[in-house]
Amino acid sequence: MLRAAAYLLAATAMASAASAKPAGPAPDLARAIAADDLAGARAALTTGANPNAVFGYGETALARAVETQDAAMVSLLLGHGAKPDTADARGFTPLILACERGNAEIVSALLDAKASVNTAAPDGTTPLAVCARFSKPATVSRMLALGAKTGAADGRGQTPLMWAASSGNVEAMAALLKAGAQIDRTTGAGFTPLFFAIKSGVPAATQLLLDAGADVAHRGPENTGALQLALYQKNWPAAAMLIERGAADLTERDRNGNQPLHAAAAGGDGELVALLLEKGADPNGLTGPSRITWVTEANFGMPPPPVPPTPPLLTAAEHGQADAMKILADAGADKAFVAENGNNVVVAAAHSHSPIALEQALAMAPDANVADAQGNTPLHVLLMGGFHSDLRAMFSVLARHGARTDIPNEKGLTAAQFAEKGLTVVREAYQQAFADTASPMVAVSHD
Repeated sequence: MLRAAAYLLAATAMASAASAKPAGPAPDLARAIAADDLAGARAALTTGANPNAVFGYGETALARAVETQDAAMVSLLLGHGAKPDTADARGFTPLILACERGNAEIVSALLDAKASVNTAAPDGTTPLAVCARFSKPATVSRMLALGAKTGAADGRGQTPLMWAASSGNVEAMAALLKAGAQIDRTTGAGFTPLFFAIKSGVPAATQLLLDAGADVAHRGPENTGALQLALYQKNWPAAAMLIERGAADLTERDRNGNQPLHAAAAGGDGELVALLLEKGADPNGLTGPSRITWVTEANFGMPPPPVPPTPPLLTAAEHGQADAMKILADAGADKAFVAENGNNVVVAAAHSHSPIALEQALAMAPDANVADAQGNTPLHVLLMGGFHSDLRAMFSVLARHGARTDIPNEKGLTAAQFAEKGLTVVREAYQQAFADTASPMVAVSHD
């Protein structure tokens, strides 16, 4: 009886405590906002629902309305007294959330309601920074007019100008520069707005900063220059702008050991290759040692072997860039060059996936049976490289140029033996090509 009485008292106490808790948000409002049901939300607010209600996971009603991307829903809540600066459980204000979504009408509604333009997220990210990346330039201009700070940086040191540059938001960048944003400010890692603009891939963003006087000599992480970054990112227009301005040493090697001409040859942008040659790049310049430190786990893998000094022509051939090969050859590249590992232009082209590059290489150095330092011929290279869509066409190129199947490498294995032991699809492509050597030649430009 005593135990039953104790249970009864405990249950009564719990019921009293539950009734004493403030009533939670009206579920009808939560459902209406989530469903973008404007009429339902209006009815809920009219019947007493709290416009500043906090739903699950600390989400405010206004934050949930922002997520609907319905400007009318946001305006409805603001009109019923929703506070525009109440942050959610993660510390994000509705204005930051709206800027991330990029809906200028919703951002405008929040600004009309006096939302703070300088209340930052926990990591220091301001609404201006987020809008500079995701929203319209007019929104950025309005926030600046309301006193948003151009120099406020987040935890990584990124300013609103860097955020705008990262997405190539050129008009927003221009507005920020006009408002006094620092053009050469650096993050803790060493990136400037120019580096973010190059990374964006939007040529006009790079052009804007260069025209505004950005420091082209700045060095980022690992002593990376602006031109090297543009080449890493395959942003050929930005690279061309920097080269035209004489912004880099064309003989300098990057962390991979490549000079700018090697990187351009690998990328295959003919105009950039031609520009570098015009500006004095050496068509026979050699790569240097890589500065990259490879980290491998025991029994998991091996770092790639060091690459011997290599000219741009072999780099272009290995990447299948036939147009770049032709431009380099016309500029005086040594077509007979042989690297320390025995690679020449034909062996290099055999590593590509381009029958046109292989045909071009054989036009420059007409020997389909040349071997590298391990005795591997171009045919060995193809057979060891696995299957790809142009494999049969490359086999056909070698077959037409007299490639032999019976030459052993230093391990005593011939191409025919490799084919017999290899993948079925590779063997079939090999057999089909060498059974029919009368296929039409690939059209290329011969010297």
